[in-house]
Amino acid sequence: MRMTNNTFPYCIFRLIIFAAVLHVFPLAVFAVDTEMTAQKLINQMSHAARNLNYDGIFIYQRGRQIDTMRLIHKVNSDGEYERLVSLTGNAREVIRNNETVTCIFPDDKIVTVEKSRPGKFLSVQLPESIEKIDEYYTFSITGQDRVAGQDAWVVNIVPKDDYRYGYQLWINKKNHLLLKSVLKNNFGFSLEQMIFTQLEVLEDIPDELLQASIAGTEYTWYNNIGLEAVPDGKHSNWQINWMPSGFSMSDYERQPMAATGNPLEHMVFTDGLAMVSVFIEKLGKQPVVATGASKRGAVNTFARLAGGYQVTAVGEVPQSTVERMVNSVVVRQ
Repeated sequence: MRMTNNTFPYCIFRLIIFAAVLHVFPLAVFAVDTEMTAQKLINQMSHAARNLNYDGIFIYQRGRQIDTMRLIHKVNSDGEYERLVSLTGNAREVIRNNETVTCIFPDDKIVTVEKSRPGKFLSVQLPESIEKIDEYYTFSITGQDRVAGQDAWVVNIVPKDDYRYGYQLWINKKNHLLLKSVLKNNFGFSLEQMIFTQLEVLEDIPDELLQASIAGTEYTWYNNIGLEAVPDGKHSNWQINWMPSGFSMSDYERQPMAATGNPLEHMVFTDGLAMVSVFIEKLGKQPVVATGASKRGAVNTFARLAGGYQVTAVGEVPQSTVERMVNSVVVRQ
């Protein structure tokens, strides 16, 4: 599974949903409603992200790379709609509705279209009920702050083991939308962060704001809808013998690679918050195949060869997690 610097997969923007480490006022200074628990706030945030119309601009920092993006979200009786546009760097767009997710790369003149999956919108990657993951994380309200001129509660999410990362969330006190987040490693250092500079809740979003900015025949279109030949991982020839406690397979597909036609299996594992993708690709005559570990921001990758296949794990988890998962992949007996 080969990735380029211009790759802009929508799943990477699940990082928008998480946490932060800058100083805030200590909680003891404020009177906090005892009913306003951290888990309740996160559940309210998840609900708001799904059910409000909003238009905002945020800064996304990953290592030394900083991008400015615009996120537009609309919901009506027909479902949810989203558009994510990169305002700096390489031009990129992701447009999602109930049926499809479309990724547009104007610099490369490429458009990819995939099937949209329930609960996988860019603005929502938390479980509908945060209680489902409290066995693996602790939650606490640590203070309050201001972001983009709006008052926010600050919530910590700390993992109970070393196989996943921690988060900190700035949640709007009034409408419960996420205003800021930072993803932290096991030592508490910031790996990636997102902060809205402006975020407006609207009565309605005009349909034209959700339309792609490009059109024409000069683009090469890759339509991957309908290529999933296998409905679930039970029919895979491979199995993963180790994953962190609480992880389970949430998604599976098998389809030919667009460039080579070689079969590619893609399995997604999650505990409801952290997520790891495992790719198993049958190799052809590639002269060089990448193996070993690599890192980009919070995303760790590990790959190895296994009997004519390349097995790769990619996820916003520690390096030890993806490496151990890959090394546990075996042919199903």
